[in-house]
Amino acid sequence: MSEHAADPATEVFLAHRSLLFTVAYEMLGSAADAEDVLQETWLRWAEADREQVRDQRAYLVRITTRQSLNRLRTVKRRREAYVGPWLPEPLLTAPDVAEDVELAESLSMALMLVLETLSPTERAVFVLREAFGVGYDEIAAAVDKSPAAVHQIAHRARKHVDARRPRNVVSPSAARAALDSFRRALETGDLQGFLDVLAPDVVLVSDGGGIKRAAPRPTVGADKVARFIVGGIGRAGVTVTCDPTVVNGNPALLVRVNGEFDGVIAIRVEDTRITGLYYVRNPEKLTHITSETPLTLR
Repeated sequence: MSEHAADPATEVFLAHRSLLFTVAYEMLGSAADAEDVLQETWLRWAEADREQVRDQRAYLVRITTRQSLNRLRTVKRRREAYVGPWLPEPLLTAPDVAEDVELAESLSMALMLVLETLSPTERAVFVLREAFGVGYDEIAAAVDKSPAAVHQIAHRARKHVDARRPRNVVSPSAARAALDSFRRALETGDLQGFLDVLAPDVVLVSDGGGIKRAAPRPTVGADKVARFIVGGIGRAGVTVTCDPTVVNGNPALLVRVNGEFDGVIAIRVEDTRITGLYYVRNPEKLTHITSETPLTLR
């Protein structure tokens, strides 16, 4: 679209592109699918009678939401056939995204997994209302429901998410401190170091997508998780190194095994301990990590 940069339609679309991408990504959990939705949104925007559009942002959000809902049906079938646990595609984000607490939480692996348990319409309503503050009338137009119905859906979705979201959202500095302790334990294979930073009920979810080796189901409990990691590294006889980064608006690690990039570990921290570990190894989900510059969203 760069050759059409002087075109007013393109300028409007580009002005809202980050917002539209974030809406699509939060609904789909995949940067690749979100990019496809943006392409479809652009085509419909380019064909629209823009003189009849009173609110360009609302119109673009409505198209993006509808295209995301259409794609969710395909995504659902694809995920039912997915090998092993499924995690969202990690998104490399600029450090300042972490300072926007509400946006960082809505993008976190932990909350994205909770959103997977909502119906497509509930997810759309929740994302638009909670993450972006879109009005009920505007959401109603996007999901083809009445404002009253959207209000009820929003209440139901919020109640569902609140029952499953992290209990205590910590500051970025507290999350970085926990991640640094975890990184030292991971690089040294220090079992006690893991036990010191992992919460008793910590859950480790690893996603290899049938391409890379990963645990077939989540591992629960500090002792089991610590021994699983230490034992795995020891049996493989490898050297693990990590680089801190920001993924989905939250502190994370880029993991290298014997110097080769292996995956991304995102964390959930409550109080001072790690309660969730999300290790994405599926190479098909790591292309945005290895090839893209960090995104500044909204």
